Amino acid sequence: MKFTEIIITFLFTFFLFSCADYKTSQTQGKKEKKYYSSTGFALIYDDNLYEQKIVNKRINKKNLAVMHNLLKINTRIKIINPINSKIIEAKVYKKANFPEIFNIVISKDIASILELDLNNPYVEIIEIKKNKTFIAKESNIFDEEKNVANTVPISEVEMDDLTKIETLDKKKSTKSFFFILVVADFYYEDSANNLLQELINKTQMNNISIKKINNKKYRLFVGPFANFNALKTSYISLNKLGFDNLNVYKE
Repeated sequence: MKFTEIIITFLFTFFLFSCADYKTSQTQGKKEKKYYSSTGFALIYDDNLYEQKIVNKRINKKNLAVMHNLLKINTRIKIINPINSKIIEAKVYKKANFPEIFNIVISKDIASILELDLNNPYVEIIEIKKNKTFIAKESNIFDEEKNVANTVPISEVEMDDLTKIETLDKKKSTKSFFFILVVADFYYEDSANNLLQELINKTQMNNISIKKINNKKYRLFVGPFANFNALKTSYISLNKLGFDNLNVYKE
């Protein structure tokens, strides 16, 4: 009888601790939310963008309004101009579709407050944690953030993906440079020429060229462009034809 009681007690204790361990592991295994952050070019809203179906929703261009293609409505974000360290805090007004070359759509008022270079409207976006008090405002960047911003290079701009800028230098380069928009790399020159002629017929672009990289690579590209603002029109035209993930390079 005592042996049976010992077995029952042992099994009950084992079951109790097993449940406790399970709950603990569940708590320990809980993942913390990863907050969104990115760097890239902003699309400054104008009604013409909606009328031309470049963006699929409208915003009041004179409000502190932003649209994003990933973040939910009312998500609080901080938008930073890394060149002058100016920031503004705002909420996502609408979720919208727009060309992948841009990271965010902002109103003209926000662009003005940040004093963005309209030819190269480069910004950093950081999602604000929910437990922080939020007031939509213009503000000065914190010392810690200013130190980070000052270390971000701005003069060298080269992208393998249009949502990423690999190098930037805060000081403007004294050397002249330009951008090219890479459509595709081909193994055969004939293939590159065939697509070149097709694009000329469909887009009426007169600045499409082919560059021989080596004996096995021929690059079809559009450009050169003096700045990002000049490049975006060609990007949008190609994007409408179904060309996604186009690459931008500085020459």
